[in-house]
Amino acid sequence: MPRFNRRSFLKVAGAATAGSLVSTKLQALAGVYGEGRKIGANDNINLALIGAGIQGQGDTTTAIKVPGVKLVAVADCYQGRLDHAKELWRSEAGDNIFTTRDYREILARPDVDAVIVATPDHWHKQASVDAMKAGKDVYCEKPMIHLYEDGPEMIETANSTKRILQVGSQRVSSALYIKAKELLAAGAIGELNMVTARWDRNSSMGAWNYTVPLDASTETCDWPRFLGSAPKIPWNPEHFFQWRKWKAYGSGVAGDLFVHLFSGTHFITGAKGPTRAVASGALRFWKDGRDVPDVMLGIFDYPEGFNLSLRVNFVDGGEESEGLLFTGSEGTMEIGHKGVTVNHSPREKGPGQTVFTYTEAMQKRLIDEYKKKYPDDHSNKVEIGDETFVPPEGYSDSYDHFHNFFNSVRSRKQPVEDGVFGFRAAGAALLANLSYEKDAVVHWDPVAMKVV
Repeated sequence: MPRFNRRSFLKVAGAATAGSLVSTKLQALAGVYGEGRKIGANDNINLALIGAGIQGQGDTTTAIKVPGVKLVAVADCYQGRLDHAKELWRSEAGDNIFTTRDYREILARPDVDAVIVATPDHWHKQASVDAMKAGKDVYCEKPMIHLYEDGPEMIETANSTKRILQVGSQRVSSALYIKAKELLAAGAIGELNMVTARWDRNSSMGAWNYTVPLDASTETCDWPRFLGSAPKIPWNPEHFFQWRKWKAYGSGVAGDLFVHLFSGTHFITGAKGPTRAVASGALRFWKDGRDVPDVMLGIFDYPEGFNLSLRVNFVDGGEESEGLLFTGSEGTMEIGHKGVTVNHSPREKGPGQTVFTYTEAMQKRLIDEYKKKYPDDHSNKVEIGDETFVPPEGYSDSYDHFHNFFNSVRSRKQPVEDGVFGFRAAGAALLANLSYEKDAVVHWDPVAMKVV
């Protein structure tokens, strides 16, 4: 294990920098546009958004800040969001972008190079697969999958079509997480044995009670298209606009928030995933018809020699907070909104002594023998205290994640968070739902990416 001190902390901490469902027509297009448009160094990457909700609009606003990226089209099942997209993103010439309720019309456009898939979870696989088969690169929001069988199909499609598939857990591109990865590898906390992670909320919006627009109806919303593979039920505006509250469309707190914590842990440690999981949860407060818990805890065993403990609480009683605490044999490392903090406490060079209950003669003999065996053990431990790495003011890991995605679109090199990484993170997260539903310990093969 590398030795770590204040000087090595500052050296490592100074290294991080910021900035860094298919129609016949679509099947035919896969042959025509399967290789994708050749993008020159000075060409714009033409981007389209599929799913213009809260996350989709936020993603797109960030993505088009990356130089050389142009939004050309938006698809959504609610007309109001299509109208708002035209309000938000008029071209420099004042022209409206192309909008549609049917994302397949976007995929049929030869001028679209890449798409953001920010649909409800149950559409992630189909929209992504359709897009890649139509020759488009894909930025798919987390969690990558809604069902375990989604993952292999998405990975295979990316491989067979040679399309870029990047999953949207921005921590994989974050300067904070890059720094934490470097610090752990440098021996900042010794040998890792436990990770404790949390994400707590205490608001109605945080608990997914999103506002339903006054004009919500089957006229303004394409309800059959929204349902897709989900059970066919009568029109329900809450299901349409607050879809995360139902497992038919979303993945609960595990898919929404656990997956971020898994992504960060896997990136920092290099782990592929847990092999064993048990979770507990309940619907404690938001008893509004939803069928997923608002409080969930999970414990996961990793073959790399550490345990991961996760907690999400939607009735926390305080401000929203997120964080990960890495505990090692020589200290702790905490990642929060403000930075990465390491408390390094080197281990004693000897086991120490408890000799005070013996005779003075025996104490002297034992102390003399100890000094011969452990001559450098003078003070047992040296407490160094906290050291913190803080990113530059205004730093955005979401921007970096999109910057990395578009670099892959141009270079055709594998993205920072490919389908395998995304599947392993989402697959691990969904173990919590599986354990909760089965009321049992569940097992996962993180290499083969299968539930055992």
